[in-house]
Amino acid sequence: MNLILLGAPGSGKGTQAKFLMERYSIPQISTGDILREEVKWGTVLGFKAKEYMDKGLLVPDEVMVEMVEERIKRDDCNGGFILDGFPRTVAQADALEMTLKRMNKFPPRVILVRVDEDELVRRLTGRRVCEKCGAGYHIIFDPPEQEGICDKCQGRLFQRDDDKESTIRNRLKVYREQTAPLIEYYRKGQFLSMVDGMGSIEEIFGRIRKALEAGKA
Repeated sequence: MNLILLGAPGSGKGTQAKFLMERYSIPQISTGDILREEVKWGTVLGFKAKEYMDKGLLVPDEVMVEMVEERIKRDDCNGGFILDGFPRTVAQADALEMTLKRMNKFPPRVILVRVDEDELVRRLTGRRVCEKCGAGYHIIFDPPEQEGICDKCQGRLFQRDDDKESTIRNRLKVYREQTAPLIEYYRKGQFLSMVDGMGSIEEIFGRIRKALEAGKA
């Protein structure tokens, strides 16, 4: 099974990917991980990507697609894979479709984990970090024993700038603008299932599994 997981920041798709890896024995492929690996090992693709990254530019679609293709050629992807963070645009989705056809692989099933924006903001703005040791907390899901104080070193907890509400809402706006055309792209191809991302981790995973095993994704 080839699978694409879509979901806004804070939707929990990373957590669900780990459950899916275990359930179906297929690897999770993160484009961020691929980039770091290719650069670390000094491959031709890594060298190409680094040229753009060093200039603060986005890595072009053709380089990203080539990296994904090389990754899914590995033996651990013979039974399928989970793509997390790719594709991000319709152009990337088109390129991925052509790549999979050329490799004689099935088109991907697509799961969109949907969560209300206010809930996403609540999840993402609740994160706190210790200024001394860097330990992470969440004021709702994983609070410290004493408000504002790290359990480990008694350092002060603070909210990073990128976890503040204005920044989070802007990130979600960018996500919606980028992803809306992609959702429509996969909806037209009848490859898309939308899953409610509210509830316990187990409940959400149950919905994803039901959609996949019913052949509706």
